[in-house]
Amino acid sequence: MDDSTRAWDLTQETLARMGERWERTTYDTPAAYARTVMVRLNIDRIRRLRRELPRSTAGPEVAAPVEDLDGMAPWLVEALSSLSPRQRTALALRHVEDLDVRGIAERMSGSEGSVKSHLSRGTERLREHARGRGLLTTREG
Repeated sequence: MDDSTRAWDLTQETLARMGERWERTTYDTPAAYARTVMVRLNIDRIRRLRRELPRSTAGPEVAAPVEDLDGMAPWLVEALSSLSPRQRTALALRHVEDLDVRGIAERMSGSEGSVKSHLSRGTERLREHARGRGLLTTREG
């Protein structure tokens, strides 16, 4: 079904719903009521489509492997590999590109709160790896 057919069906259903309720209700602005009905019908249609779509069986987001760059400590490669892709991205944007939280949120198309969470959890995981290797004492982190 193409978009024009869906639009026509949505328009017809909106007019039918308005006709059913026309006698029982007085409308000051019938166009506003029609828009409201049309928006709600479209939202219902989208929700129905989401329920009907098969769920992805790919599992959680798959992380790209961390490249071992010359001079990069093996523990750091291992630590970065343990981060989620979003944590790794947030940390890279913060420390490599020197972006603030707002800039990272814009680049990652997310909220500032989720960026703060990714930065905090990713940093803590890196600290845990460093402590496990004896590179960081408990007072330093």
